[in-house]
Amino acid sequence: MSNFKNLFGIFFLGLALTILNGCAGFNQTDARKFPPNPELRVKKNIEEGRGFRLDSAIKGNMKGGDFLFASANELWRASLDTIDFMPLSSVNYSGGIIITDWYTDEENIDESVKISIRFLTNEVRADALDIKVFYKKCNQVASCKISQKTGSLVAELKKEILTKATIYKKEKKEKNFREYNTEIFKD
Repeated sequence: MSNFKNLFGIFFLGLALTILNGCAGFNQTDARKFPPNPELRVKKNIEEGRGFRLDSAIKGNMKGGDFLFASANELWRASLDTIDFMPLSSVNYSGGIIITDWYTDEENIDESVKISIRFLTNEVRADALDIKVFYKKCNQVASCKISQKTGSLVAELKKEILTKATIYKKEKKEKNFREYNTEIFKD
């Protein structure tokens, strides 16, 4: 019987430690950024598209987990739109990488370009993307030289992607913005 009590005690202690350890993952927020009045917090969350309304849920208009591919992440969508003229070799949304196949334009058939875009964060900012451009120059079919370039093309691609991502983010925010009706809380 004492072995059972010891085993039960160890199990209970392990369970308690596991539960308490799970509490360490909460993100701290700055209380100054959120209004203390609950009505204002609700209004702010709904205007930013972070809430839901019961009246729309009752009517069946709730779009809770309705994510369309490539529209949930502005950087991803902007990157694909920017390089849409190139054939894609590897695309991994969960891994955060897009790799194009070798692309040759009609003017210069001896040179090819390959682009790799790696996403470092989902936020629209300048250091969110790691773009690499590779050039392949061939003199003959069997004699090709591949090199990585860090020139104006990388900067132009990054600027184009960030510009489009900013536009997509603004459109999404405007689409999700809905004025909150505070008349419900007044008696």
